[in-house]
Amino acid sequence: MTDWSAIDRFLATDPRDVGCEQALEILHVYVDLVLDDSPGSAAGRYPGVAAHLAACGPCDEDFQGLLRATEATS
Repeated sequence: MTDWSAIDRFLATDPRDVGCEQALEILHVYVDLVLDDSPGSAAGRYPGVAAHLAACGPCDEDFQGLLRATEATS
């Protein structure tokens, strides 16, 4: 039997998605842009990272954690 949900997730992947490795490499830069509060500057400059964070729960958790940690130290 085929796992159709896995196939559906694969087919629904945003082609701009850069993947975990590349997203995590510049996550700190992305967080800085989000904190600069320029509307859409992070997603506009790094649309592949934005697409990845929207699709990958674990990477989005890392992003949210780094964002909260950075806000707490500011």
